[in-house]
Parts: sequence; C-alpha cells; structure tokens
Amino acid sequence: MQKIIHRYKGKGFKMTPQRLAILTFLEGNKTHPTAEEIFSEIKKAHPTVSFATVYNTVEALCKRGEVAEVTIDPERKHFDPDPSPHHHVMCTNCRKIGDIFKDYSATLNLPDKVRREFTITGNHVDFYGICKDCGK
Repeated sequence: MQKIIHRYKGKGFKMTPQRLAILTFLEGNKTHPTAEEIFSEIKKAHPTVSFATVYNTVEALCKRGEVAEVTIDPERKHFDPDPSPHHHVMCTNCRKIGDIFKDYSATLNLPDKVRREFTITGNHVDFYGICKDCGK
C-alpha cells in the first residue's frame, strides 16, 4: 500500500480511503475490470463509496495515463492498469480479456494511399476467439 501511495503522491491525485482502495484493487490486476466490477469489489470494504467516485477516479487515472481504457468489448468499457502499448484478445463467449505483448507494427501492410495521407504513430489490434475454459 505504501508503494501505491508513494507512486501517486505529488501527481495532484488526492488520496482518500476510497481512492486508495481503487488503486489497490487495480494494482497488478490482469482481469481488465469494468467500472461496475471495481465498484462491486470496493463496496465490500467501503460500503459508502458511490459508483460516481469509482468512475471518476478511473477516468482521472485514464487522463493521467496511469490506466488505459480498453474498448474491445462493444457492450461496456474495461480498464487496464497496464497502460503500456499492447493488444488484447477477448473470448466471445465469456467475455474474458487477455493481453498480447507483441509488436505488430512491422507486419502491417498498409495501402500506399494510407501511407501517403498519414504518418502512423501507433496501432492497436483486437483479437476475438473462444478461451480455453469455454472451449471445453
């Protein structure tokens, strides 16, 4: 917990018990939770926390580049505590999301028209499939 406090101290991020609980929940979390899932978990220890507090905290973290918004699921936003550049894969059955840490920029074969009109500065690739658990 001290590591989390130290990380955000001096970044203009007011530390409240609710925010600290949100940051603790997100620290190292690989599940790509939604704001609703974060709220549900935080509410267990902080029954007075509001959904607005959770959502506003996560949005503030996104604006600061501490958390990335994952848009792979068309039904709802997910959040990734690892904002480093990477791609995602989602099970179309259970909606579980996983990380893919591979650079696909060298394999992009963009049309000449796109290359003439744009200077490519990044990419994000989404993959969809059936996870191992759902495939059983």
